[in-house]
Amino acid sequence: MMFSSAITAVALLASQAAAHGAVTSYVIDGTTYPGYEGFAPATSPKTIQREWPDYNPTMTVTDKKVMCNGGTKADLSAPVKTGGKVKANWKQWTHAQGPVMVWMYKCAGDFAACDGSGKKWFKIDQKGMTAPPLSGTAWGANDILKNLSWESTIPASLAPGNYLIRHEIIALHQANTPQFYAECAQIQVTGSGSAQPSGDFLATIPGYAPQSDPGITVDTYMSQQTTYTPPGPQVWSG
Repeated sequence: MMFSSAITAVALLASQAAAHGAVTSYVIDGTTYPGYEGFAPATSPKTIQREWPDYNPTMTVTDKKVMCNGGTKADLSAPVKTGGKVKANWKQWTHAQGPVMVWMYKCAGDFAACDGSGKKWFKIDQKGMTAPPLSGTAWGANDILKNLSWESTIPASLAPGNYLIRHEIIALHQANTPQFYAECAQIQVTGSGSAQPSGDFLATIPGYAPQSDPGITVDTYMSQQTTYTPPGPQVWSG
């Protein structure tokens, strides 16, 4: 009986792995950095990615786990020039409907003391739905489904410093039951820029929008709406 239960538990973990996904590596200014993989992230190599416990989604925008999938620290950081490219890679992704959003957060000092708190998160990139219907494939999430990667440009005018970069997918394949998938990495931005976003470009995570926001709680199969706006602030391009 115990053996049977163990098999059932392993099968459940395997089914969870097949159903979900996470960022598992990065290519930053041409250099590849590993991320966490599998269900034992603590045994992975040292990485720029903040440790996450599992592939399972966060179910509410107000859950603290939504910030970095529960990750709070990483051993390494990666340098990137302003105007440089950050590419996140997934080994698996299965859902076509949902927005992709890329956020950054400027740390006040060292990464060890950088907890992502306060109204300091801003978007540098996003893609929601570009053509109806909501149940179709003209979504950012479908681009990841096809390519298993997402590349963004660090704004050329951004002030240098230590930053968190956060890749987020909101999977909308279940009616009114959004699933949040987000991971964070540590990057050191270099360059001669001096700009910082302010005002309406900034948000707190968790809680960058209410759970009732139409970009979060939506029925992609029954709703007749023909447009979609990702939740949270607009993209800051510098």
